[in-house]
Amino acid sequence: MEKIRNSVWLRGLCYVLIPIFSLILIISILGEIINAEYGNIKTEADFIQTDNFANSYYIAIIRSLNEIDNIELRNDDSYDYSNYAKIEGKNIYYKDPDLSMGYINKSVEYIIRNKQTGEIYTNIKINNVEEQINKLKNSQTYWYFENGEIKTNINKIDENNIQYNYSYYIGTNQITNYQNYEIYTGFEISKMTEFMSQEPEYAILLKLYTTCGIIINQSVFIIPIVSMLLIIMIIYLIWSIGHEEGKKGITLGSIDNIPYEFIFIIISLIITILMGLSLSITEATSNIPIDIIQSIYIITYFGVFACIIALVSTTIRRIKAKEFWHSFLIYKIWKKITKQVNKIYNNLTDKTNSTKKLTFFYFGFLIISLILLCFAGTFIGILLLIIFLIWTYLKLLEYNKQLNKIQIALRDIYEGKNDVHLSEEELQGVLKRMAKYINDIAGGFSNAIEQSLKSERLKTELITNVSHDIKTPLTSIINYVDLLKKEEFENKQIEQYIAILDSKSQRLKKLIEDLVEASKVSSGNVKLNIETINLKELINQTTGEFEDRFEKKKLKIETIMPEEDVILQADNRYMYRIIENLFSNITKYALENSRVYIELKKQKNKIELSMKNISSEKLNISADELMERFVRGDKSRHTEGSGLGISIAKSLTELQGGKFGIDIDGDLFKVNLKWE
Repeated sequence: MEKIRNSVWLRGLCYVLIPIFSLILIISILGEIINAEYGNIKTEADFIQTDNFANSYYIAIIRSLNEIDNIELRNDDSYDYSNYAKIEGKNIYYKDPDLSMGYINKSVEYIIRNKQTGEIYTNIKINNVEEQINKLKNSQTYWYFENGEIKTNINKIDENNIQYNYSYYIGTNQITNYQNYEIYTGFEISKMTEFMSQEPEYAILLKLYTTCGIIINQSVFIIPIVSMLLIIMIIYLIWSIGHEEGKKGITLGSIDNIPYEFIFIIISLIITILMGLSLSITEATSNIPIDIIQSIYIITYFGVFACIIALVSTTIRRIKAKEFWHSFLIYKIWKKITKQVNKIYNNLTDKTNSTKKLTFFYFGFLIISLILLCFAGTFIGILLLIIFLIWTYLKLLEYNKQLNKIQIALRDIYEGKNDVHLSEEELQGVLKRMAKYINDIAGGFSNAIEQSLKSERLKTELITNVSHDIKTPLTSIINYVDLLKKEEFENKQIEQYIAILDSKSQRLKKLIEDLVEASKVSSGNVKLNIETINLKELINQTTGEFEDRFEKKKLKIETIMPEEDVILQADNRYMYRIIENLFSNITKYALENSRVYIELKKQKNKIELSMKNISSEKLNISADELMERFVRGDKSRHTEGSGLGISIAKSLTELQGGKFGIDIDGDLFKVNLKWE
């Protein structure tokens, strides 16, 4: 079910089919209405047999006859008949068909001849009367009155039906009043359906039957089926809109972020423009083929439907996401207004908030200023207003002065000063409370620093004393082990034990020395002998000393150094210790059969030393943790070392004005030392 709901193709198919099925439904319903009014029309021949068409056609004939009466009564040619001429010696009265009114009046061509006088009344420009009469008799639709008989192919107004079907409108003796006339009329439906300017109602109706006859004739079956399909598709869209594959909940698009009022107005304007353009084109332009009119209406229909679908879709998504009312711009403005009002109310009711006092002062200032402005027309009023403004300015200066004191105190605390104290008596209101808080913070900060220094000092003393106490018996152990190493024992197992004792005692001695040195360095209890040293020469010297240890682990040293000497102001002994510790770290933890890169660079006053190697063990620790004391890269602690080497190197580097950093990228371990 979820796949069906999230299907983009199925949703798109519904978007395409809904307007098509809706159009079919509209045509079907319209067909039912037309069938109820005109009867079952399948062809043009069916159309001309309808009551409406026959009625309109016969009215056109009667109106033409009435025009003859008007001319004869007036005895001139000024009544609508704009042309007067003689053809074959007979008077011809011509009436412009564009002056005719009614449904199909101007589409019906007629010739009316007075049998006694030979005068002719017509709306056709003719040269040969008999030829034109024969042409009318052979028209697609014809009706003529000749020799007292009616001849027509319109059943509703033939000689048998005319007296019964139309007596309510024109009278039973209407035609018999014109026994002295011959009446010839003709009508071409094809001309009417070709151009919009002729008779739009009938033209569109006939075109509708021509293109949609199958739908109209089967509308009884189509209406329920199409209605059911539309309901199913609409329900599916309501259910699926807003859901996307791989996403939970309702997904809103970019159009859904636009305020709803804007979307509604924009879509309404587009619909209005589309409909207005289609109507203006079809009404303002004459002689438009009905096919073009039909195409314009269809394009307008689908354009309007697309706009409606867009509006309905965004509405459904917003409702399902419970964001419908929230998406209104009016709602957002209202929320902001209420938020600000609530904020002002909370500030005014909060006794601990200085905003309350500020608000009262502000409105008090406004009220007093307005009162004084009312009296500004007098000298005293102007004087009082000036005094009040000066007093307000002085108050602001005083408040700003007190605020600056607090700002300076906070800056001193930030810079590490622990002797900060503000005089609370010099401050007022909320600033006085702030001064009290700052004094408490400064006092607590000072106590914390003092306690930290005391703790660090005690720690250093403890390490020094314990190391000294351990060092004395350890020296004795080492001396006795040296004596035992000089003895010869028959049992070779004893020599192995002595070797182990020697190794472990030396390791313990190194640990104690590192511990004492780390303690001194961290506490700053180190005396530096600053001198000029050649860092390039010192690195080469140390590399030579570690050559055997590098070869033992099959490490290839790649050294990159500048040609000139690299001079540094530092303590030679401690610089050697830094490099020694880093090299020792490489021999312990670098991967065998790998390369070690040592690079020394100098750019102007900047000196940079970097060492890179591949770790033999997985580096499951951060760079910051590695620089802490008693921490090693291998958490298993199966290698020798105290975990103080890098920490000591870092402290000694910083003590001599340098910067010490570590970068870890996978198994790549890199140390960077910089001096500026």
